[in-house]
Amino acid sequence: MKTEGGSPLNLNPEPHAASDRRRLRGGAPIQIGLLGCGTVGGGVLRLLAENSGYLAERAGVPLVVKRVVVRDLEKERVSALDRGLLSTNPAEVVDDPSIDLVVEVMGGETPARELIERAIDRGKGVVTANKLLLAAHGPALLARAAARQVDLAFEGAVGGGIPIIRTLRDAFASDWVERVTAIVNGTCNYILTRMRDTGASFDAALREAQDLGYAEKPDPSLDVDGHDAAHKLIVLAMLAFGAQVDAAQVHTSGIRTIEEADHLYADRFGYTIKHLAIGRDLGDAIELRVHPTLIPKQSVLANVSGVLNAVLLEGRAVGPSLVYGRGAGDLPTAVSVVSDVLDVARSIASGVAGMQGRGMSIKPRRVRPLSEIVSRYYLRFAVEDRPGVMGRIAGALGDAGVSIEQIVQQGPTKRSSGAAAREPAVDVVLITHDAQEGLVRSALDAVAREEFLREPVHLFRIEEP
Repeated sequence: MKTEGGSPLNLNPEPHAASDRRRLRGGAPIQIGLLGCGTVGGGVLRLLAENSGYLAERAGVPLVVKRVVVRDLEKERVSALDRGLLSTNPAEVVDDPSIDLVVEVMGGETPARELIERAIDRGKGVVTANKLLLAAHGPALLARAAARQVDLAFEGAVGGGIPIIRTLRDAFASDWVERVTAIVNGTCNYILTRMRDTGASFDAALREAQDLGYAEKPDPSLDVDGHDAAHKLIVLAMLAFGAQVDAAQVHTSGIRTIEEADHLYADRFGYTIKHLAIGRDLGDAIELRVHPTLIPKQSVLANVSGVLNAVLLEGRAVGPSLVYGRGAGDLPTAVSVVSDVLDVARSIASGVAGMQGRGMSIKPRRVRPLSEIVSRYYLRFAVEDRPGVMGRIAGALGDAGVSIEQIVQQGPTKRSSGAAAREPAVDVVLITHDAQEGLVRSALDAVAREEFLREPVHLFRIEEP
């Protein structure tokens, strides 16, 4: 492999002696190398500069940025950056024996993984905000750090400025987390809030989010299709359930298919639609799923609006506990990253590096298939307006063993742009009692063969956080 500067990068050097990393420093500054200087990296530099005196008091030693690695030396950066620190060669961070602590905010899996592994092998503390990397390789990286008695901290990987990692790792260390219900993608939450509050279509709300910088241009798929939230749920599951899982095991769906009619019916039934990441510890297995969900309008998560994030934890002893706040942006995420820098710096300065990951047990666990989960369901059928249709839908559900709690039929309604060109249809909308998803899907397969069905069925699960 070569660095961005073109020089060879040896990924298997001899490690520095771990004792050098754990020595008592006698007040010597902690030298920091920063990999990446985009939105979050710029926020990190701002906080380190603006709060340098306070942070030195908290750490017991000064925190000094020695090198900043970027792809483009000419790009405009935050004013807090001394441009003399810039380099395109990551070896100048991970290979420099004077650098004690590496902060990775470059994102992506490659070359971030190799660089973090190399920094760990060199005995350096590492702080990262890379949820994709942690979702794919978190347990292995944590084990590597523990074996070399260095710290790997990642508060900024989930929830921006929300201290959810510390809460799970420290505050819930004496309890057993039974359930995690979270809004962890601000893009989805903003779009759904605008659709609910203004009647905007998905496309219109997405364009607004992109114009405001809340959604990526030109391709917002990572957010609106649920993958970003799934990565974060995997990271949460590592700490909440001690679970090592693959992203393919997490049922993931996004918000593209939600229409204005769904928000109207959800409100009529007493619910609001949120994009949730849900995890449950079932003992012999865990549930991990990310999807749009109907939740009661009076629930605390229903009132988390805009780009805000929230994580609701339910402990066996403590019960429900909510962590809530800004889930993205330069300074909120930078606050979490710099807090990790402070913790790791204190550990290095005190000669007790490696304590953060000690005792953490992460093992593969069975993830319950989606067909086995039990939930209540919202089902919306766009059908021809003719006698007997409602009875045939109810019959298909009944034949599958799914009972109906509420049902309404409404004449032609205002459709979203995707449905406007179709012939007018009436809606049959119902709420089921608790049912196994496999049975519900079986009933929907039967309905899908009916000629009266005009559109694919809209299915959303119902949760009672």
